[in-house]
Amino acid sequence: MLWGPSIVGFGQYHYTYASGREGDAPAAGFSPRKAAMSIYLADGIGAHEDALARLGAFTSGVGCLYIKDLDTVDLAVLESIVRASYATLTAGDYGLRARESGE
Repeated sequence: MLWGPSIVGFGQYHYTYASGREGDAPAAGFSPRKAAMSIYLADGIGAHEDALARLGAFTSGVGCLYIKDLDTVDLAVLESIVRASYATLTAGDYGLRARESGE
């Protein structure tokens, strides 16, 4: 499913923040951009610290991995990260923001 103009998403999860804000978002998503592939991890980069050490070449934001060349990463590790994130997000109502996770 397309979320917004450029995010390809799979599944969805419902979030409710402590502030009361709630909504739905893709449980796994990516955006093929010119500069780098963006892979969205709404449960936060910190939640995957051990696996990221084995991933290969990437940069990151709070909830995104940026991969310039898929040949420079271990695809099995990337798959395990996305699967773990998807499982976390779809286990029930998710209440953390990416920056709050993995701390």
